[in-house]
Amino acid sequence: MKIALDAMGGDFAPGATVEGAILAAEALAGKAEIVLIGDESQIQAELQKNGFSSSRISIIHTTQVIEMGEHPTKALTHKPDSSIAKGYAMLKAKEIDAFASAGNTGAMLVGALFSVKAVEGFMRPCIASFAPKLNGGIGVIVDVGANADCKPEVLEQFGEIGSIYAEEVLKIDNPKVGLMSLGEEEGKGNMATQAAHQLLKANTNINFIGNIEGRDLFNDKADVIVCDGYTGNVILKMAESFYDILKEKNISDSFIDRLDYEAVGGTPILGINGNAIIGHGASSPGAICNMLKQAYQMASSDVSEKFKKTHSA
Repeated sequence: MKIALDAMGGDFAPGATVEGAILAAEALAGKAEIVLIGDESQIQAELQKNGFSSSRISIIHTTQVIEMGEHPTKALTHKPDSSIAKGYAMLKAKEIDAFASAGNTGAMLVGALFSVKAVEGFMRPCIASFAPKLNGGIGVIVDVGANADCKPEVLEQFGEIGSIYAEEVLKIDNPKVGLMSLGEEEGKGNMATQAAHQLLKANTNINFIGNIEGRDLFNDKADVIVCDGYTGNVILKMAESFYDILKEKNISDSFIDRLDYEAVGGTPILGINGNAIIGHGASSPGAICNMLKQAYQMASSDVSEKFKKTHSA
């Protein structure tokens, strides 16, 4: 298996990305090869700095870099030899099994839409994030930022997408799907969520348990939390702030530690023809390593193929 990483993406690239790749190569030894995409001379310099030389890491040389502030569509068009464009080209050609980057989020999303593309039948791909549960488990939130406004039909599909991911990657049997709303009652919420509730309720492919509220994020009421990207992003950033606040106050707690974005490493793009993960721009080597391990988990479960088969069925 080959897991590719944009070595030039992120605030601390290529130092943090290469160091993270080394950690992942050691963790996934015998299971996967890490493919670093970017400026070969810079990557080699970082590998030498860390005293690493192994066939578990290979390099694909590129001459261009999409910077964090660049316009995604223009950058991908004008920089075909960038690490992100090359990563998606390799993913589309099935030369790699997964692609991860802590670089330009917009470019990662646009690259997914115009390169590997959405699974036929799915209206919108989404970005997923994770909610640690008080019982020790984990839940998945869809969407957390790719689609600020969603039609009811799109929210229904997010329920399907999240359910497949929870079952195939997180190994949750018959995952419970909940719709984030203003109240538990069926008639609560705005027009979109009220209509989405009826569609989810009628969908026999998922285990829909009804509306949930913000207070249900960390309990075991739902394994899959469905919302539009605007709501999901607010939830995600607020949850991450709990970790930052307690860290600032020197309070340590094993549950709160699981809210640290570095523990998961990245947010997968779901509903596309391939495995792609977006990392936080400020990713440390540890976060990069965890992102690559998550990419391996996605590729191992063959979740992108499950999206195709389930939806066509």
